[in-house]
Amino acid sequence: MNDHFADHFSPVSGDYARYRPTYPATLFAWLAKQVTSHNLAWDCATGSGQASRDLTRYFERIIATDASSAQIAAAAPYPGTEYRVAPAEASGLSEASVDLITVAQAMHWFDLDRFYAEARRVLKPGGILAAWCYGALSVEGEAVNARAEAFYQNTVGPYWPPERQLVESGYRTLPFPFAEIATPAFAMEAHWSLPELLGYFRSWSATARFSAERGYDPVTALASELAPHWKSPHQRRRVSWPLAMRAGKV
Repeated sequence: MNDHFADHFSPVSGDYARYRPTYPATLFAWLAKQVTSHNLAWDCATGSGQASRDLTRYFERIIATDASSAQIAAAAPYPGTEYRVAPAEASGLSEASVDLITVAQAMHWFDLDRFYAEARRVLKPGGILAAWCYGALSVEGEAVNARAEAFYQNTVGPYWPPERQLVESGYRTLPFPFAEIATPAFAMEAHWSLPELLGYFRSWSATARFSAERGYDPVTALASELAPHWKSPHQRRRVSWPLAMRAGKV
């Protein structure tokens, strides 16, 4: 295990598995076109498998790893996917065995020098590393969106780990020692009920830290603020996130 691994998500692993958004199908179709063989993909820091499901459409095998055993325990099984508890910096994979490495919303947690060395070790010649992240969400409805922004910035804002700034920059401030590939613009979109949106807020590491330090759940108050603006809790509103990606070849 990574000696410096800070497990921000075990306390919210159930909410993470239920409420984290999925990534656009166009992203995985594009990634599949960038590699010449489709034998093995490594979904690194898989969480509870948010990206692994879509990789199964294009790759014979997926090995999905996460340093958190709680996250792996919450992962949904998919054909051809093997889940393992392992840190990003020491995958246990064979040298030159991987066609594609994906890192979804996680590279800001890594010891990058060690991870990049591991990526170069396990990727086949011409293999691809693709890492992406998403920042603040936008929710349909001006009043709802304003309250969601205030929750993100003000309520739990002080409880985001410092690594969150790397997400806000779209990973552009990170070193990336690979032959970089220009990537299309991608965005995520969901249509959520109020309970689903609140579940997503509870899956944030900042929300978990707030609750641990303050002794209460800040989402409860937010639910009361949002309820008058939601015609029915079961009404679905559009929620969107822009994606930022770095991709490159060894």
